[in-house]
Amino acid sequence: MPASATLSIFRHLFASVAEEMGVTLERTAYSPNIKERLDFSCAVFLGDGRMLAQAAHIPVHLGAMPASVRAAIQHCAPFHPGDVVMLNDPYQGGNHLPDITLVSPVFLDGLPTETPQFFVASRAHHADVGGMSPGSMPPLSTELFQEGLIIPPIKLVAGGVRNEAVWQLILRNVRTPSEREGDLSAQLAAHTIGAQRLAEIVSRYGWSEVVAQANALIDYANKMTRAAIRRIPNGRFSFRDYLDNDGQHPLPIQATITVQDETLHVDFSGTAAATDGNLNAVPAIVESAVAYCVRCVALALLNTNLPMNQGAFAPVTLHIPPGSLLDPHPPHAVAAGNVETSQRIVDVVFGALAAALPELIPAASQGTMNNLTFGGTYPKNGRQQFAYYETIGGGAGAGPHADGASGVHVHMSNTLNTPVEALEHSFPIRVWQYSLRHGSGGAGKHRGGDGLVRRIEFLCPATVTITSERRVRPPYGLQGGEPGMPGQNRLIQGDTETVLPGKCSLQVAAGDILHIETPGGGGWGAPTSQIASQEIDSANQDH
Repeated sequence: MPASATLSIFRHLFASVAEEMGVTLERTAYSPNIKERLDFSCAVFLGDGRMLAQAAHIPVHLGAMPASVRAAIQHCAPFHPGDVVMLNDPYQGGNHLPDITLVSPVFLDGLPTETPQFFVASRAHHADVGGMSPGSMPPLSTELFQEGLIIPPIKLVAGGVRNEAVWQLILRNVRTPSEREGDLSAQLAAHTIGAQRLAEIVSRYGWSEVVAQANALIDYANKMTRAAIRRIPNGRFSFRDYLDNDGQHPLPIQATITVQDETLHVDFSGTAAATDGNLNAVPAIVESAVAYCVRCVALALLNTNLPMNQGAFAPVTLHIPPGSLLDPHPPHAVAAGNVETSQRIVDVVFGALAAALPELIPAASQGTMNNLTFGGTYPKNGRQQFAYYETIGGGAGAGPHADGASGVHVHMSNTLNTPVEALEHSFPIRVWQYSLRHGSGGAGKHRGGDGLVRRIEFLCPATVTITSERRVRPPYGLQGGEPGMPGQNRLIQGDTETVLPGKCSLQVAAGDILHIETPGGGGWGAPTSQIASQEIDSANQDH
């Protein structure tokens, strides 16, 4: 079912708009988290809210961004040229508070102005949005209000005029206002570029042709996703895995996948109830994780790159029990659900699909983003505060054809690392070690990728928070492969080393060293030595 040449051209035209928005955001942002780690995403939508194209940015952002556009339409219509909606409320279109989403309607000259022809949207992880700890990822939060400033869908810009009262309110409630101002301005610049490029496409090809090709592209993604699902055997496939704990107990996540011809249904019954901690994930995150898994499988089964738009969601349905870990009631805390629970959802969905496609699905990757935030006051300026957030890569799971990659961001995280030079230039820290954690990948016919070691010395007092998983339960191997090694966090103070829990907040002094070892990926297939041993045992028994 190959796409026509014309459809392929329009597919890349629409995607190029989102890509150029991303380049603009990267080059104009202030914070290392956005300009160095590229912790942001951009997408293009039709005027009715259907996602048309996205750049290859962050999977956990992009699958959830349609909820943000729907919320903007629901709460802020009617729109006018020059409007920009802002939001981060997880219960009204967001995913967690540091991810601030902007949505802009795009009106084209000569076309009706009752409704926009397009929307452009960007989501960026801001290193601080207030809350009980620097970085706005407090591991001990028990309600949303503790995690930072909550922004419902509101018009930050109306008719081209910025709402200065809202702007100042936001900057007054964060620890690093100049950085937030720069990053939000960068998002606005990205939207200006997106609107310009869409206008140029319509000017060249005409609105009728553009909208016809947009609808055809969405239909094509739908048909291709259904074609991929048809290659999965019909049946019911279940898998259960666990988050390490919410501070006290492990939290099960269970998925039962029913494949029927060209449709796929995922039922999360059996998943833990919403927790008092912040590992809860809103449904948009669940949809994002499932869409990512289905897309990965479709790419492998069809051996072609599918467009990612609203059509790719159509053949997939979900059941998420209300009040569960994956559909909490407000104001449950959700800071870690976006980053950690999303990773475990991927592990569970892939684990279930492994029963249907044993020669395709890889072993579990590290299954965590190893979230690290720290903040304090610059020692040479007793009033200027700093706040930093990063995720740290680890081992990818091995697959049926190759070893897993080492030291990479996996699945729902698609960011880069922050270069050591940028870190030490921007913050009062020294990075003593950044290396592979050799031998941490699980053994197998194909070995899991190795995790990373990150050792950071603080040069002044700071508040540090760590939100990490796979410190207790290792990433699983498949088809006889061994699990990867769990991660470990340690604090070094002089001659004393303390093993830290996977989720903690602590005060460090100048000279203290934080040592983080991230998990390795699971192995795939029985190790060669194990197969040889089994063959010898079998021969001896026959003899």
